[in-house]
Amino acid sequence: MPEAKISPSMLSSDFSNLACEAKRMHKNGADWLHLDVMDGHFVPNITFGAPIIQAIRPHTEAYFDCHMMVSNPSQWVDDIAKAGGQMYTFHIEATEDPVALIKQIHAAGMQAGVAIKPNTPAEAVIGPVAEQADMVLVMTVEPGFGGQRFMAQCLPKVEQLRKLYPKLDIEVDGGLAIETIDVSAEAGANVIVAGTGIFKAEDPAQAIATFREKVNNAQAAWQAKLSQ
Repeated sequence: MPEAKISPSMLSSDFSNLACEAKRMHKNGADWLHLDVMDGHFVPNITFGAPIIQAIRPHTEAYFDCHMMVSNPSQWVDDIAKAGGQMYTFHIEATEDPVALIKQIHAAGMQAGVAIKPNTPAEAVIGPVAEQADMVLVMTVEPGFGGQRFMAQCLPKVEQLRKLYPKLDIEVDGGLAIETIDVSAEAGANVIVAGTGIFKAEDPAQAIATFREKVNNAQAAWQAKLSQ
């Protein structure tokens, strides 16, 4: 079973001090940094792109988990790779040929993630997509805005995917906090994206450690269940 990976969402950071915020999260134990790229088309908001990612890259050794909320994900693969991105997660809803896009991402030297929105069924990625991807991201809020309420009705998709793909990284993103980590971990998620739940925590290091412990305990329980 895959180990816990905690990925604080830079969308909740102080945008005037991105380099310092990246260093702070890595120092506090973050495995990954979640970078939300929004184009104003696939989602109504605009955040940042490759130039900002490239500017942050020299300041931290954290793994860059790039969530591409863009309407033409194949357009930005090379730019994000050159900027220092390491996981390139596109939305299944934004492409007609996800397998070709996965191959393009791998050819650029990055890992490939595939995201599904709350109303998109797990069946959209089950099969060749999940088999060739390095990660599946199950959104637990609608993409495009931070601070939304966690949608627990998305968790059966996580459980469905975990049963089919025991070794796959499965990420959840949206509304993750101390109050929602248990159900997410128990469903089978091992990559946890949290914004305010980490950045606004009184003790971010403790929050990250708690998330990690709960996920690793849940993954051990999944290992035992699947071994029966």
